[in-house]
Amino acid sequence: MLSVPIRTLRRLVATTATLTLTVGLLGAAPSTAATSTATGSTVTGSTAAAASSAGHDPSGDQPLPGYTFQNPPLAPLVVAGRPTTVRQGVHRHAAYIIEVPARWNGDLVVWAHGYRGQGTVLSPEPPAFELRQRLLAQGYAWASSSYDRNGFDIRSGVLSTKDLADHFGRTVRRPHRTYLAGVSMGGYVIGRSLEQYPGYYDGALPMCGVLGDQTLLDFYLDYNLVAQALAGVPAYPTPADYLSNAVPRIQVALGLAGLTPTGPDTTTDRGKQLRAITVNRSGGPRPGAEAAFAVWKDFLFSISVTDGGDSPAQRPGQISTNLLTRYTPNSPVNVNSTVQRVAPENVVQRLLPTLTEVPKIAGRPGAPVVSLHDLGDMFVPFSMEQAYATDVARNGRSRLVVQRAIRAAQHCEFSPAEAGAAWNDLVSWVRTGKRPAGDTVTDPAVVARPEYGCRFSDRAAYAAGVGTRRLYAAC
Repeated sequence: MLSVPIRTLRRLVATTATLTLTVGLLGAAPSTAATSTATGSTVTGSTAAAASSAGHDPSGDQPLPGYTFQNPPLAPLVVAGRPTTVRQGVHRHAAYIIEVPARWNGDLVVWAHGYRGQGTVLSPEPPAFELRQRLLAQGYAWASSSYDRNGFDIRSGVLSTKDLADHFGRTVRRPHRTYLAGVSMGGYVIGRSLEQYPGYYDGALPMCGVLGDQTLLDFYLDYNLVAQALAGVPAYPTPADYLSNAVPRIQVALGLAGLTPTGPDTTTDRGKQLRAITVNRSGGPRPGAEAAFAVWKDFLFSISVTDGGDSPAQRPGQISTNLLTRYTPNSPVNVNSTVQRVAPENVVQRLLPTLTEVPKIAGRPGAPVVSLHDLGDMFVPFSMEQAYATDVARNGRSRLVVQRAIRAAQHCEFSPAEAGAAWNDLVSWVRTGKRPAGDTVTDPAVVARPEYGCRFSDRAAYAAGVGTRRLYAAC
């Protein structure tokens, strides 16, 4: 993705309204209604013993003003005939879960969850894709933080994740190695954590991650402004009736209303141009891209609104821009001359190299990284991997990053086999120094090949027709 040079952004004049994220980057918090403000508890087998965990900061054993905790008891698992030990509580205004197998190998995996919207309930979660079971069976302990606040707040995720890892070291034991794993916005947390605390983490597994940092917000802006320009329906800043009035007119004008992933192509010439531009901005021509556009075309309108709070975490789109973006194809409509150009409202937040709510990822990992990304994901598009690969190469650290493309179109649509294989390869890399295989993500000719993404995709999931796998030709 295109990022705006600092010398240009310094001259920008702020605008008055921008995009904000209103839909979770990974689902909602668990539906269980239990609320906890206890400082800590330990569960072994089926017996729960309420007890305060040592090492807590007493001032941090309550949620921040306006927040509550949702941390219902997590039942221990039985691994090799022995139950795990589950610890749950609160540390530095964040709820947490810690689980340690009876035969612990001395290593810790810290899970970074995705976006939870702007709600006021803080909740940790177990590792997804059956990784909880895999980790415990292999002897790893894991820990998960709710973070101390919600919103698109990467700073909160980075700090709360590190605080929990430190807390584990004080209350359980200092681990030999500490890994990071997570999804979506959690991938953003991981990418920045590796740079914020060099040498602290030993390896990382970001999945469907926002590794292109602020350029994700530019992508959302692009879609809506280009669609408006092609349809001749100016609607930015987005009005209150954007979804009920402007968007239906845009959809009719571009032939999007009846478009489905497997049905006939109903798009007009201008609709085809929007699709081509969106494919290019989300990672370029690649298997399943046109079907993926049909999956995401409506959602990408719904993510554009102008409500929310004043901070970047509450309204992250205020740092998005398309001032220097060049769109292709530029025909039949000369979009580059007709599209509305928007400067970032919060220039300072866009520029700062420090740990802000929506910070930069420089591309300087200090530990091995294995990442997974769905080819057709347009919520956190495949271009995030390309942006990260470009930044990492610029810093001479490509040897530390392995990226894998998965042939699916939803967000974070991974099978346990895909996630498990990536995890196994990551820990083998950390232990032996032997770098595992991955996919090339920055060569357009390679990415466009019909078989791209086959190497690391779960063949059994395709055979079973799971999820959006049916949109892709068999490998």
